[in-house]
Amino acid sequence: MAWTFLARQRPAPDPLVTLRLQTRLGELATELRRVEQDPDVYARAHHWFAVQGAYDALLREACRLAGLPAESAPLRADERAGAAERLREELELSSRGWSW
Repeated sequence: MAWTFLARQRPAPDPLVTLRLQTRLGELATELRRVEQDPDVYARAHHWFAVQGAYDALLREACRLAGLPAESAPLRADERAGAAERLREELELSSRGWSW
């Protein structure tokens, strides 16, 4: 007797939502580079931490949307992911065709 298993497939994410996330990730990455390279930014460290936190939270949202494992707890506004976790999430998304 042959068994067939019906796997429940997740519906594909809305392409416009995906595009909006990718666009926002690109904007935040550009802003991070700008803050890093411009020594005259007012409150530079605070601005960098705020942008990095927003980037990390959006990266987690992108992972959730793409069905990738991300750390279980969502980031609060004042938290940032570690560099290793951030790199893992970026590489996972890139390997699935995401670009920003």
